[in-house]
Amino acid sequence: MHSVVASPPDLALEIPADSASTPPWFEAALATPRREGWLDSGGCPIHYFSWGDPANPGVLLLHGFLAHARCFAFIAPLLARDYYLVAFDFSGMGDSGAREAYPDEIRLQEVMDVASGTGLFDRGRKPTIIAHSYGGGIGLLAMEQRQEHFAGLVICDLLTLRPERLRAHVKEGGGPPGSQDPTRPNRVYPDYETAKARFVLSPPQKVNEPCLFDYMAFHSLKEVDGGWSWKFHPSVFERRINLHERLLAQAGRIAQAPGRVVIVYGEESALFDADSAGYIREVGGGHIPMIGIPDARHHLMLDQPVAFASVLNTVLALSEAG
Repeated sequence: MHSVVASPPDLALEIPADSASTPPWFEAALATPRREGWLDSGGCPIHYFSWGDPANPGVLLLHGFLAHARCFAFIAPLLARDYYLVAFDFSGMGDSGAREAYPDEIRLQEVMDVASGTGLFDRGRKPTIIAHSYGGGIGLLAMEQRQEHFAGLVICDLLTLRPERLRAHVKEGGGPPGSQDPTRPNRVYPDYETAKARFVLSPPQKVNEPCLFDYMAFHSLKEVDGGWSWKFHPSVFERRINLHERLLAQAGRIAQAPGRVVIVYGEESALFDADSAGYIREVGGGHIPMIGIPDARHHLMLDQPVAFASVLNTVLALSEAG
């Protein structure tokens, strides 16, 4: 296992200096001991964190597109008493290395390498995948192709709309971010304040917890020669699949996914709502529990972090009991 001994993070480095007021639960969560490390996946360094006792039931956390493992840095600690949790940066994002391309087989291999390298497959116990947005598609792929290794999948607000709604959503400029030329270097901004002003969520939304927006913005940027720039590598915008066709097929894939699947979504989300849940049931997913979190949009962990963690804790406990 490629990690250091669990230790509390330095909050002076973890919380940005310009952060909005931070509530006690958030500071306590960030102060929870964690391990940080890098491991190799196909020659690429993959950055990860882990929390909790590795002897406990395992959970693998997958983030969204252009995001990073720290979107779970204040969620995982709320579950770490009873579970061993691992969150990692997909290659090309966060603090992981970059590649020339990111086909499905590469993403799936990263999932398997991280789970294996951090001990999630040890002790004969299968981990559960909890995956947000883009990560939900990778989690779905893992269940379709490596289901024997996992106890189940919790999909969190993965873009799923009826075909007519999807067409309207795309026509209005919706869908995953991805307009940047993959060959164009990221822009360098003269200072952190200027760079942060360019940080936006996709889809655009307000957040209920401003300090969490500040936290995600800070850890999405890095200091470089000449100023500040994004951590993600432009190569992640290279698309080698027909994204529209994949999105059209998403509801059916979820409905037919092997193993135990649960869906968690924000009731105010633009990407998954009550109609999305009804559509999945209509195409054969009536057996899938679907849990809406009130007053939450797509970025559940930024809107209702404590409620989100509570729902995940309940889902995991029921899975263990069942």
